[in-house]
Amino acid sequence: MERPTMDKIISLAKRRGFVYPGSEIYGGLANSWDYGPVGVELKNNIKQLWWDMFVHKRDDMVGLDAAIVMNPKVWEVSGHLKEFSDPLVECKKCHSRFRADHLGFVDEKGRPLENTGIMCPECGKNDWTTPQQFNLMLKTQLGPIDDKKNSVYFRPETAQAMFVNFKNITQTNRKNPPFGIAQIGKAFRNEITPGNFIFRTREFEQMEIEYFIPKPTDDAQWQAYFDHWLENMRHWLQAIGISSEKVHELDIPDGERAHYSARTVDFEYEFPFGRKELYGLAYRTDFDLKNHMEASGEDLQYLNQTTGEKYIPHVIEPSFGVDRTLLAVLCESYREDDKRTWLSLPFSLAPYKIAVFPLLANKPELVEKAKTIYNKMRQKYPTAWDDRGNIGKRYFSQDEIGTPLCLTIDFETLENDTVTVRYRDSMTQERATVADILKKMEEFS
Repeated sequence: MERPTMDKIISLAKRRGFVYPGSEIYGGLANSWDYGPVGVELKNNIKQLWWDMFVHKRDDMVGLDAAIVMNPKVWEVSGHLKEFSDPLVECKKCHSRFRADHLGFVDEKGRPLENTGIMCPECGKNDWTTPQQFNLMLKTQLGPIDDKKNSVYFRPETAQAMFVNFKNITQTNRKNPPFGIAQIGKAFRNEITPGNFIFRTREFEQMEIEYFIPKPTDDAQWQAYFDHWLENMRHWLQAIGISSEKVHELDIPDGERAHYSARTVDFEYEFPFGRKELYGLAYRTDFDLKNHMEASGEDLQYLNQTTGEKYIPHVIEPSFGVDRTLLAVLCESYREDDKRTWLSLPFSLAPYKIAVFPLLANKPELVEKAKTIYNKMRQKYPTAWDDRGNIGKRYFSQDEIGTPLCLTIDFETLENDTVTVRYRDSMTQERATVADILKKMEEFS
């Protein structure tokens, strides 16, 4: 099947209430997006499935929900104020600004390349400033006085709060390495050139894990944990329905990794706009805990109660973007033929698991029976109700938001309590009782 274009994905996302342009009635705000009624359900399902897989189903994980704004010393010590930047160029004619590496002024390491007639995407001129580094931290003020001493930053990642809370968590939860801290939350980056719908935004959501391991005595020890998380990330991709054929694992070479990483593997997905990073797995060594211990004066070493040994744990970091996951899921599940468009979403991710229709909205006995079944279904599963228009259009509407099953209550239902069950992917239909349907839904779950 031919891959969807981004225009089709964006059109479906707005038409069916997945994603809207932010502040749209006021002309919008560049690269700002709001998640609509089915979008927030899909997003929550992604996060809940992730939390269930990586926290609830493991006995070596705990969760955290930390503040978005932290003491600015955190970002100085972590290296973000110094290292967290991208190369920037500005067109001297129209004053538009772009990532220098995206236009070809510098390579992946920031080394300048020869300007061979690079034209401005906005005005078409070739008159540029020299590339310079632009820090991506988003700054704000705390308190009533606009003073440099009151400057703070919105977090650019969720990871640092897990390092800062390492001592608290080990003291209150009695966790011994290897163990992990998981967090889902907002992060902010003042991107130079955000774009590609919800792929690169200035406000986004992350699902991250900091997995603390005993201080390794050789590379084989940390590599075993790294491989464990590689396999877990592959299982996650299978769980959300992402084809392994469209995912590529890229081992980032020396000189191109983040300043804290001794090894990084990027999971790249074949989006309609190209092969781009979806997830990342990094071996952060003891960089973060060591630096925070030195700067804060707090002892962040782990004490092995059995041996009496004290050490700074090393860290493996699996990092997942919620918004990029949602976009990849939409791209992967999008289907169309000459009759209809549908999302072949996994049951666990579908915003609604089932939809209930009365065959005719002007027949009170059908509506009453349908409402009874609808109320019974929604006690167990997210359930949609639709009594508008003809039945075919209602089916196709549910197809576009990925609802796996539709139930139609007709006159035969009044006689023998069976309904017409229609399946999203195959469009096949059958008669079944509500009890049979609930049993089948349990199998899907």
